[in-house]
Amino acid sequence: MSLALKRKMERPMRPTKMVSIVAVTAVLAAGCGKEKKGDADRAVQPAPDVEVVQVTPQDVPITKEWVAVLKGSVDANIRSQVAGYLLKQVYTNGAFVRKGDLLFEIDPRPFQAGVDQAQANLEQAKGAVDQARASLEEAKANQQRAEAELIKTENDVTRYTPLAKNRAIPQQDLDNAVQANMAAKAQVEASKASVSTAAAAITARQASVVAAQAALEGAQLNLGFTKVTSLIDGVAGIATGQVGDLVGPQSPNPLTTVSTVDPILAQFSASEQEYLKATSSMGGSTAKTEAVLRALSFDLILADGSVYPQKGRLQYVDRQVDERTGSINIQVAFPNSGYVLRPGGYGNIKAVVRTQRGALAVPQRSVTELQGRNMVAVVSSDSKVEIRQIKTGDKVGALWVVEDGLKAGDQVVAEGTQKVRDGMQVNPKPYQSDAKKASL
Repeated sequence: MSLALKRKMERPMRPTKMVSIVAVTAVLAAGCGKEKKGDADRAVQPAPDVEVVQVTPQDVPITKEWVAVLKGSVDANIRSQVAGYLLKQVYTNGAFVRKGDLLFEIDPRPFQAGVDQAQANLEQAKGAVDQARASLEEAKANQQRAEAELIKTENDVTRYTPLAKNRAIPQQDLDNAVQANMAAKAQVEASKASVSTAAAAITARQASVVAAQAALEGAQLNLGFTKVTSLIDGVAGIATGQVGDLVGPQSPNPLTTVSTVDPILAQFSASEQEYLKATSSMGGSTAKTEAVLRALSFDLILADGSVYPQKGRLQYVDRQVDERTGSINIQVAFPNSGYVLRPGGYGNIKAVVRTQRGALAVPQRSVTELQGRNMVAVVSSDSKVEIRQIKTGDKVGALWVVEDGLKAGDQVVAEGTQKVRDGMQVNPKPYQSDAKKASL
C-alpha cells in the first residue's frame, strides 16, 4: 500500500458525511416500519359482505320456449285451371272473402265456343242414334217379310212333293219350290244379320252420345273455370296476376292466396330430444303424450314483445322427425277473431310443460361458468366460502334448477361472486333481488 493512500485512510471522517449516513439509515428504518404497518392493516381488514340465498326444495314449473312462425289453418293457393287472358279482378286485395265469392274473370269466349261445338256434336250424335234406330226397325221389317216368304216356300215344297211323286205336276215345279225355299232361308238369315248390325249401330251411336255429353260437360266446366272463385272463407292476399296477363295451370305463381286465419296456427320445431323426454315423462305412449300436450295452454309473445291475450292449444304433431334438422314440427292454434295475426309473422311460444317437484333452484346470477363447468360459491356455517361445481338443469325465469352439487339448506352467494375465492371468510347477508331493491 502506498504511503499517500495509507494517510488518506487514517484521516478522521468529516461530520457532514456522518450526518448523511445517519439520515439515510433513519429514512430506511422509517420506510420499513411503514411497510410492516401496512401488512398489519391488511391482515386485520374485515370480511367482505356478500348476499346469499338458502337452497330450499320447491315445486318449480318448467317452462319451454320456441321460435314459431304463423300460418293460416288453411292456406289455399288460387290458380287458374284454364289458360286464358285475365279480364278482371273482382275482389279487393287483403279483404275477407267467403267460399264461392268471385275473385277473377278470365276471357270466356274460346270456352263458350267450345261449349257450342260440344253441344252441336251431342245433337249430331243423338241424330245418329235416331237414324240407327230407324235402320233397326227397317231391318226387323225385312226380317219379318223374309220369314213370311220362308213359310210360303216351305208350304209349297210340302204340297208339291207328293204331287210330283204321283206325276200330278211337273218335277220342275217341285224343283222351283225347293230352290225358292232355300233362297227364303238365306234371306231370313241375311235379315237377321241386318237386325243385329242395326242394333250394334244403335249401341255405337249411344256411346257417341255419352262421349259427346261428356265433352259438353267438360267444355261447360272449362267455361265455368273462367270465373275463379274462393274455395274457403278467409283473407285474400294481394293479387299476383294482373289484368291482361296470360294465366293458366302452368303459371309459376298463384293468382292469389286465401288464408283461414281464425284460428291461426303457430308452427315451431321441437328437438327430437325434447320430444323423447316429454314422451318418456308422460308414460312413453304417443297417444298419452299428445293427450297431455293438448291439455297444455300456450302463450304467444309477439314480435313487439307483447303477449298475445288469447291462449293457444295444441293442434297437430307432425308424423315424422326431420332428418336434416333432427326436429319435429308442432302446430298450436290461437283464436284470431280480429284477424290481428297474419300468416308469415314470427313470435315465441311459451308453455309450462311440467312441474318439477322438490327442485333445488338458485338465481342464475349466482352461477359462474368456468371452462365449460358451472360453479357456485357456497358459504359454510363458519362463514367460509367453498367453490363448488354443480350440474344445472332447466332455466325457470331468473332461477336455474340444480340437479347435482347442492343440497337443501346450503347457502349460495348470489351477490358478490366476483370478490370471493375458495376458503375466504365472508360476512353473509340475505339476498335481495333487483326488483325488491328498486321498491325500497
